[in-house]
Amino acid sequence: MRAEPAAMPIDPGRRHATKPGARGGDRRREEQEGRLRPVSRRQESFEPPPIDREITLAEGITVKELSEKLGIKGNLVVKRLVEKKIFATINQTLDVKLAEELARDFGASTNRLSYEEESTHGIQQTEVDEDRETRPPVVTIMGHVDHGKTSLLDSIRLTNVAGREAGGITQHIGAYHVEKNGKKIVFIDTPGHEAFTRMRARGAKVTDIVVLVVAADDGVMPQTLEAIDHAKAAGVPIIVAINKIDKPDSHPERVKQQLADRGLLAEDWGGDVVMVPVSAKASTNLDLLLEMILLVTEMLALKANPARPAMGTVLEAKLDRGRGPVATVLVRNGTLKVGDYFICGSVFGRVRAMFDDRGGPVREVPPSLPAEVLGLESLPEVGDTMQVVTDTAKAKQIVIYRESKAREQAMSKTNRITLDQLHDQLKEGEVKELNIILKTDVGGTAEVLTDTLQKLSNDRVKIRVLHSGVGAITETDVLLASASNAIIVGFGVRPERNAQAVADQEKVDIRLHTIIYELSDEIKKAMTGLLSPVFKEVYKGRAQVREAFRISKVGTVAGCFVDDGAIGRNNEVRLLRDNKVVHTGKILALKRFKNDASEVKQGFECGISIANYNDIKPGDVIESFVTERVAAEAIA
Repeated sequence: MRAEPAAMPIDPGRRHATKPGARGGDRRREEQEGRLRPVSRRQESFEPPPIDREITLAEGITVKELSEKLGIKGNLVVKRLVEKKIFATINQTLDVKLAEELARDFGASTNRLSYEEESTHGIQQTEVDEDRETRPPVVTIMGHVDHGKTSLLDSIRLTNVAGREAGGITQHIGAYHVEKNGKKIVFIDTPGHEAFTRMRARGAKVTDIVVLVVAADDGVMPQTLEAIDHAKAAGVPIIVAINKIDKPDSHPERVKQQLADRGLLAEDWGGDVVMVPVSAKASTNLDLLLEMILLVTEMLALKANPARPAMGTVLEAKLDRGRGPVATVLVRNGTLKVGDYFICGSVFGRVRAMFDDRGGPVREVPPSLPAEVLGLESLPEVGDTMQVVTDTAKAKQIVIYRESKAREQAMSKTNRITLDQLHDQLKEGEVKELNIILKTDVGGTAEVLTDTLQKLSNDRVKIRVLHSGVGAITETDVLLASASNAIIVGFGVRPERNAQAVADQEKVDIRLHTIIYELSDEIKKAMTGLLSPVFKEVYKGRAQVREAFRISKVGTVAGCFVDDGAIGRNNEVRLLRDNKVVHTGKILALKRFKNDASEVKQGFECGISIANYNDIKPGDVIESFVTERVAAEAIA
């Protein structure tokens, strides 16, 4: 008897594979019967290859340019983007952070450059010292109001041109140059350190030397100290011009002593700061001041290459009725010529005409010299970099990219550093230095707190007190904090209303304290990641005390006018005298005429009595606020 051949096992999924539609129907039926589980695509975790090369990335890089730099086909980059759920074409512009992630996925580390830096990178690589020539220094004059800054500028300018021109000259732009011993010096005419800080806040490193003007009859004043702090924060050498030495009550040696106390020691006292006694009115020692500027310049060894494409900084921009957008540009490197195409921040243009500091038309502007430039499509921002370009199509693409980024940034919040974020940034290695601006009610406290805070520095984070002063927190303090990415600490003082508004706009962190150990504890906790701001103060309103009434069995009642916000019956209040906190407490009674009120709004009068406090005087300010409990943000 012959054995039957063994039956082949039947694959249920292949029974009717030849009939269209049969397999799917059987499969669904068998899934329902529980014999088959649905097949799902297994998500494999992506493992990037080891890094074996480095590439440079500039803003506005396209998918195609990135693939060329990585040495791979463009469709591989597009495929990786699709895996990240980003659908892009080969010519689409990528965000720099996304481009860095893609480069890492293909085994390349990145070096980030701006478009201007990338466009001049090749020139810098091939540039040799023989191409570079000595350039004139750019000098900014700073100092306290009424110490003679403008007079000094006028005297230098008039003395310098008196031999060549009759009378004075018309000052067309906020920068001009003078000559001394056949060498040029460029002065920037800025309205004080506020403009200096605003430019630095935009990343413009224009000034080579700061001339600090101090009046010999007045000495070191608050704005003098602010100017010193601004110059030190910018890392710029300082030359001191002790002005008004022709006055009978002038004391130059006293000024030197005051500056020595602030860390500026004169050369004739064994220090390294050049100090020149001058008189702007009598034109005394102006030549000596210019010689000292040239001497410091020689030590700095400032050089530039006039043969390369021009690169400059916008000092000022205005809209002229007849000429359109006009920018005052200081050329930092290269030579700017009429007909050059340029990119300036998010503005593209072509140089149609240029005028020098005396209003005369010029065809070329060499390094370190200023000029008025016509030919912009719109107004640039002060502090923007102007870069001459050869690839106009790419430049226009970058301008479109920057405009879109500017719109995004305007819609999102500015990421200033706060104490809440400090520890997170330390963990990521972002912050190595915490800048602090300190304002206190008395000078002794400022010195003690400066030492206390700087001693908190450790090997991971260094604390720098950029500026310390006495009095309310001003708008200038907020601008300096914004430029230096600093935190403002107020001890026993409050911010002025304008300063608070600017701080909110610039997202500057202001911390207010009245107890030293609480302040040092807060900074320590921020550094160790234990900072937990459980309560947040919310400002409600403020009232001016017009009159104070003494009522028996009640105490002192303040007759007030509410000039901002509203005063609520259940609010806490802070009594301010000359912007200094005198008392913090609760409202005992709030009245409108003879009736109790739950709230009094802006524009109305009211009577306020503060619990357990009677020392209220006309002119005081009562500020109301509430404290709200908020979630901890930076607990490690």
